Amino acid sequence: MYNSKIIGLGKYLPDNVVTNDDLSKMMDTNDAWIQERTGIKERRWIKEGTGDTSAVMGAKAAKIAIERSGLTKDDIDFIVFATLSPDYYFPGCGVQIQDMLGMKTVGALDIRNQCSGFIYAMSVADQFIKTGMYKNVLIIGSEYHSGGLEKSTRGRGVTVIFGDGAGAAVLSRTEDNTKGILSSHLHSEGKYAEELTVLGPSIKHWVPEILEANDPDDTSYYPYMNGTFVFKHAVARFSEVIMEGLVANNLKKEDIDMLIPHQANLRISQFIQKKFGLRDDQVFNNIQKYGNTTAASIIIALTEAWEEEKIKEGDTVVLAAFGSGFTWGSVIIKW
Repeated sequence: MYNSKIIGLGKYLPDNVVTNDDLSKMMDTNDAWIQERTGIKERRWIKEGTGDTSAVMGAKAAKIAIERSGLTKDDIDFIVFATLSPDYYFPGCGVQIQDMLGMKTVGALDIRNQCSGFIYAMSVADQFIKTGMYKNVLIIGSEYHSGGLEKSTRGRGVTVIFGDGAGAAVLSRTEDNTKGILSSHLHSEGKYAEELTVLGPSIKHWVPEILEANDPDDTSYYPYMNGTFVFKHAVARFSEVIMEGLVANNLKKEDIDMLIPHQANLRISQFIQKKFGLRDDQVFNNIQKYGNTTAASIIIALTEAWEEEKIKEGDTVVLAAFGSGFTWGSVIIKW
């Protein structure tokens, strides 16, 4: 049986930095209020005219990951793209990557699991490799949030959290079953779908209906989040799915060398860190700089941790996410 191993990582962030003070000019908020609730100091938002989109950013991150892997675009057998902010309602961004990178007519799959998107994407790629179907799979997480946020006092509870960015990884076949992805664990609980959602546009709430109504009080096309409710569920599910992964691999909390949680809220990460008794150098957070980049957050953080040499060969690396759906999951990696 084959195993899959990460052989290349890349990330891309827009140049435009938006600080908390910048947001205070758009809405009734301030740096202290945002940092106290989220830990975020700044985020990146795409600037108009740059040409960046979810697919474009994903392609930029993918080029770096492929180059670092030592492969070429022609060695990639399959593409998995995770996002909640695709360039088009359809088709998905995966096929755009095939075109933008000038790849062969390989298959492309889109994952719509929001904050858990990269965990799900990694799990899918891992299974394709472990079954022997593909040798090298390109995974991308990319988000263009800023174009769809309500930049006003009414929307501040959500808007201050989110940022734009992309990350990518190349997974490749290895016959060494002691290295690479040891296991992945996925869950969902759809009864809470509307606690963190964008209700429209959708088939039920289509664009012409929104435009014709011209209702300034219609917020269905902006993200909605029941923050306190989501926080409570997040800290519980994070803990459960991390422990599930450890138990499946006969590991203990003490065996974690690096935990990279989805960058949803620094307070959630700190809660999990304390619960598992981990030191600061055993948990990687970069939400302070980038905000919540949803499907891109884990892969951006993993890439950055690797670039900063905070992950070394033989380390047990735990990735975990929770988000809209509700969905949650974890991946256990022996680096």
